Amino acid sequence: MEENMEEGQTQKGCFECCIKCLGGIPYASLIATILLYAGVALFCGCGHEALSGTVNILQTYFEMARTAGDTLDVFTMIDIFKYVIYGVAAAFFVYGILLMVEGFFTTGAIKDLYGDFKITTCGRCVSAWFIMLTYLFMLAWLGVTAFTSLPVYMYFNLWTICRNTTLVEGANLCLDLRQFGIVTVGEEKKICTVSENFLRMCESTELNMTFHLFIVALAGAGAAVIAMVHYLMVLSANWAYVKDACRMQKYEDIKSKEEQELHDIHSTRSKERLNAYT
Repeated sequence: MEENMEEGQTQKGCFECCIKCLGGIPYASLIATILLYAGVALFCGCGHEALSGTVNILQTYFEMARTAGDTLDVFTMIDIFKYVIYGVAAAFFVYGILLMVEGFFTTGAIKDLYGDFKITTCGRCVSAWFIMLTYLFMLAWLGVTAFTSLPVYMYFNLWTICRNTTLVEGANLCLDLRQFGIVTVGEEKKICTVSENFLRMCESTELNMTFHLFIVALAGAGAAVIAMVHYLMVLSANWAYVKDACRMQKYEDIKSKEEQELHDIHSTRSKERLNAYT
């Protein structure tokens, strides 16, 4: 009988501990972090592969070659974009962890474990800093989303030309890379529907794959923007919570001080009355 009671108390204690742990999880920050990681992963992974596919298309079908020396050509720019993608992936992996940690501390996940905590000026400054930084990152991701839409537009035009050549017989359409700023004005890199390279490019799966990879990368950048907006809402709510907690803390300190003063006054009067009676 006693063993059953002890087992029941142990199960109850484990259940209460699990409920306490689940109640301390910042679910809003967790959802924003998952959305951020998903968006960054799609943007970085698909964007990297799409850039590699672009290099193959330019070299194979447009017959472009890397410029010798330190000349800044389209291939050098693509290599720079790849390195930027590596940096973005690493930076936002760390930033997502930092925001999750801030969410745990602000929502008071450790309050029940270590007792009432004090809201310090440093904590308020950290929350305000994260709000400002997240707002800047949101603007940066908006710019990245707008920039990623450019290759999607270019590949859509190319895909449309390929589609029109199959629908309209005898159509002679051309695509000049100079109109997109990929090559200089004096360098003519044009491909027309009557050329063999164009037909091979339209029939290949590489063009279709690269186009859809850029679309997924654009969707990933949009998901990162939504994650940043979500983070801004969470951080603003946490800031309001910290501000209210700070005011409540000051109120409790003033109230306890006044109660102590009243207690001292009553004690002094009681002693004076007792001395007068004696």
